[in-house]
Amino acid sequence: MNPPPPVQQWSMNLRRAFAAGILVGAMTSSVPGNAAVDDPLRFFEGATEAVTTMKIIAQQPFVSYTIGTGRINGDGSLELLQHVKEEGRRQFDRLWRIHQVSPGRFIGTMTEARGTVNIERVGNRYRFRFVTQGNMAVEQWITPARDATVANTQLTVRKFGIVVAHGSGWIRRSVDRRIASASDRRSANP
Repeated sequence: MNPPPPVQQWSMNLRRAFAAGILVGAMTSSVPGNAAVDDPLRFFEGATEAVTTMKIIAQQPFVSYTIGTGRINGDGSLELLQHVKEEGRRQFDRLWRIHQVSPGRFIGTMTEARGTVNIERVGNRYRFRFVTQGNMAVEQWITPARDATVANTQLTVRKFGIVVAHGSGWIRRSVDRRIASASDRRSANP
């Protein structure tokens, strides 16, 4: 199979950069008694979903839908598997592994990132920075709502220092429908 032409490859890398930014919704604000605040990674334990509108230069905007399933490991790190569906485009899976290194600072890996994903708390927001496999610099700002169940996200992608794409959307915790439907079946059939 022949490799895609350079312009098509650049476009694929840009879409990956956008989709990669759709992780990490509400790493939370200060809401007393909320587990997601005491340990922001716990926000992603279980099911999450995200919707982001992406605008790439010289292309039509598109919507990216992401469904995630996360778990907290024994060492406190997060493993988050996401299924991403780009409207009218491709579908793919992404894996994040994130751990806290100090108060308000997190690092980790992600399948589409080259090197480390850096996350820092700035006021009541979280800033994500990483470079994609296609050498695009991604900066994402996540602003959690007060109740820590939803967050707004703003994403900027740069190539050679020039902004080539923007994204905006939301991330929220969601009900894992597979678990709910299985327990509904059990209670219906004693």
